Amino acid sequence: MKTKEGMAAFEGSLERDLYVLLDFDPDVSRFVEQPITIQYRDDRGKMRSYTPDVLIHYEKTGDKAADKAPLLAEVKFRKELKEDWGKFKPRFRAAYREAKKRGWRFKTLTEREIRTPFLMNAKFLRRFRHKEYDQARADQIWIQMKQMREADPESLVAAITDDKWEKARLISVLWQLVALGEIGVALTEPLNMRSRIWVLP
Repeated sequence: MKTKEGMAAFEGSLERDLYVLLDFDPDVSRFVEQPITIQYRDDRGKMRSYTPDVLIHYEKTGDKAADKAPLLAEVKFRKELKEDWGKFKPRFRAAYREAKKRGWRFKTLTEREIRTPFLMNAKFLRRFRHKEYDQARADQIWIQMKQMREADPESLVAAITDDKWEKARLISVLWQLVALGEIGVALTEPLNMRSRIWVLP
């Protein structure tokens, strides 16, 4: 699993889903739970403290390196934000100022940003990450993929064998290669047997 720092527990299912996403996102290098506590004054002038949920660090590579400043984030359901916006607004304003001072960004993440096809794909693929690696079948897939360059799971395994049981075993190995980042696929779209897959550079 990707490096995660800070408290091991998470407050709810939405945070848990976010950490699955972060673990699968190739642009994320590490993330820190409850990274800082911010002191601020509420609308009545009373001192308060606020601890955002997570600080996300990104890989500083590629053309978008300049856009990958660390992201300080709060995880909340949209309904909760709407119902308690008056309570959240001063703390989020303080978090925005603190993040800007440190060269970070601040954002609230809701189910709209988290519970996406990417999350469903990550939950599906993570079961394949730690399976025993089948080198012989992985080699078969690699040889066929290099010939085809682009394919989909259905046509790929059909090009290797006609046996339905062997196809099932090959599909399991293929999803493992995708989960390990060795074969490319669009994780922002729902995965299925007709998803486009390709050889990574």
